[in-house]
Amino acid sequence: MDNPSKTSELDLLNTRKLALFGILAALCLAIQLTPRPPNVEFTSFLAFTVGLIFGVLDGALFGCFIMFINGFLSPYGFAGLNMPFQMFGMAIAGILGGVYRRLMSEQVHSARFCTETAIVGAIIALIFDLITNVGVGFQFFLAGTDFALAMLTAIAYGVFFSIIHIFSNTAVFGILTLPSIKTLNDLVGGEKIG
Repeated sequence: MDNPSKTSELDLLNTRKLALFGILAALCLAIQLTPRPPNVEFTSFLAFTVGLIFGVLDGALFGCFIMFINGFLSPYGFAGLNMPFQMFGMAIAGILGGVYRRLMSEQVHSARFCTETAIVGAIIALIFDLITNVGVGFQFFLAGTDFALAMLTAIAYGVFFSIIHIFSNTAVFGILTLPSIKTLNDLVGGEKIG
């Protein structure tokens, strides 16, 4: 028979994890709904962090869920046909968090870790923007624009916003990842980082 104390520890961990997911989801959505410059966001950072702490699947599901809800509530309007592209792009942020966790060394050196996560944040922004710009290109294509022209127009139109997104993600990831994961690990009681 199972050890009752081991079962209650797992129940407590699952309860804490579920509560943390709810809090982080509410925080993400609140930030998404507040006025801010376009493409300055914290959702990819939080999806990455969830993936880093809990793993690839949890990070991917978190990113998908947030972008699904945001697709209906965004102050920029209904996401429409771009919603699946947004969900897929944000799932990648969570997946990269889980992958990064597997690849990182046992000893976390603050400066190196902050630099690495800043670079990962920039890559996540670039990937997300390419995916969502392709989604916009498909909308142009469905509206009757030639496919190549639709894709080129969408990507060209998004370059300025991508630059903002890449720089803001670099700063957010580089500054906030280490203190955030230390705090969240303390709250949930997971494996320590740093």
